[in-house]
Amino acid sequence: MSESINEILGRIVVASLGKCAEKLSRSSTGIWKIAGADVSMGSLDEAVKRHSVAGAESTAIYFAVKGDLPFIAIILFDTRDIGRISKCLLGYSFSPAPVLTQGGELLLSELGNIILNSFVGALSNALKRVFMPSAPRCVRGEPRYLLEAMRVSMDIEQSYRIISVKMDIQCDKSVTRSEVLGLIPEKLAQEILNIGPSGAPRA
Repeated sequence: MSESINEILGRIVVASLGKCAEKLSRSSTGIWKIAGADVSMGSLDEAVKRHSVAGAESTAIYFAVKGDLPFIAIILFDTRDIGRISKCLLGYSFSPAPVLTQGGELLLSELGNIILNSFVGALSNALKRVFMPSAPRCVRGEPRYLLEAMRVSMDIEQSYRIISVKMDIQCDKSVTRSEVLGLIPEKLAQEILNIGPSGAPRA
């Protein structure tokens, strides 16, 4: 039985992010793991509301890829976890309180840049073409505010294939979770479906 579009998208992205998690584990004091993945249909509005931290401020780092096959890649962090994330990445927590300082925002932006580049690279390798994402942007707040910030890059009414990959970050006994989201328009999804396992077009 041939794979569905959702299965292909999920497999491609999870494989790339899994390798990224392994590299982060080798280069930092934390252990990074893929904790789950799924692909569904929905709008940007539905994606952010569904995956934002309930009752808490989220910090989103996102790329927008323009061109004839545009898409957006987002990673969501619980802002309250900045101290644990910095400890897992750097070996120490520079934020004694769950408040996102300028240093914390820079840290999340750099981390998001690494992870989202892995996401973009997965699609780039699958299609054998170069995607040029925008500079990573950092926004934080309730889902409505995040939507307002990102709507300049994508149509919030359009339906996308939403790839969701959860990543756990463990340092000592402390575990925090981030979530990578990819909003893939149908045209891009169909392009990937047309590529066979070897990278050649399907017959």
